[in-house]
Amino acid sequence: MKEIDNLVEIMKTLRDPETGCAWDRVQTIKSILPYSIEEIHELAEAIDSGEWGAVRDELGDLLFHIVFYARMSEEAGHFDLADVVRGICEKLLRRHPHVFGPIEDQGAPMFESWEQIKQAEREERWASGDPQPGVLAGIGKSMPAMIRAVKLQKRAACVGFDWPDRLPVLDKLEEEIAELRHEILHTRDDERIGSELGDVLFSCINLARHCGIDPENALRLCNRKFERRFGYIEARLAGQGRSLGDTGLEELEALWQESKNSVSTNHDPQL
Repeated sequence: MKEIDNLVEIMKTLRDPETGCAWDRVQTIKSILPYSIEEIHELAEAIDSGEWGAVRDELGDLLFHIVFYARMSEEAGHFDLADVVRGICEKLLRRHPHVFGPIEDQGAPMFESWEQIKQAEREERWASGDPQPGVLAGIGKSMPAMIRAVKLQKRAACVGFDWPDRLPVLDKLEEEIAELRHEILHTRDDERIGSELGDVLFSCINLARHCGIDPENALRLCNRKFERRFGYIEARLAGQGRSLGDTGLEELEALWQESKNSVSTNHDPQL
């Protein structure tokens, strides 16, 4: 696409060591990483807003970052944008044999999960002489803890370390909550409480995975729901010339219950 070619040329100009942008030309692959992470969050907000114009703009910002990384790598003699595109095309073809495989396999149900195919790729590399790491190796430690927990669980599941369905996971969650309750009531040890709370969160994420729900998205929607309902309480009190600080907890709870009926939607389940 000529638009992509134009973007690549703009990036080259920005990185020109003599005539380029003073900021762009001194960046490194590590220095722009925080900005890339920020762009991902801005894209998530745009998608949540439902504003297609905002989604388009944020996708453009993200694409710019991809071209930025590719340009810096090309300057260092490693790979260019074409290599990046070629690599992802090959990966998609390889990981969708039910679509792009032999004609007799096309249209058939996918016989392996995405994680199982990735595991087969890893095993192929090991067979070629690459060192064989553990099953959980290679899952980035810098990614958000919730996302990493999902990846750890999926990776373990692809070798059979998983519950058969969601009900045992729910039982495990209840078990972890009971252990957390015990620590809170009997030890008051912050480190042990923190450890048990981590187990509860990990089990919640596991339950979401078994229910086919993205826990990050579920929590993001819950945050928005909390903001709407809390805003309802503030508005109701402001209409009476009052504030949160001079309202008792019992009345706040009553207003919270009222807000659940006033601002709920079909996509806003009861808290």
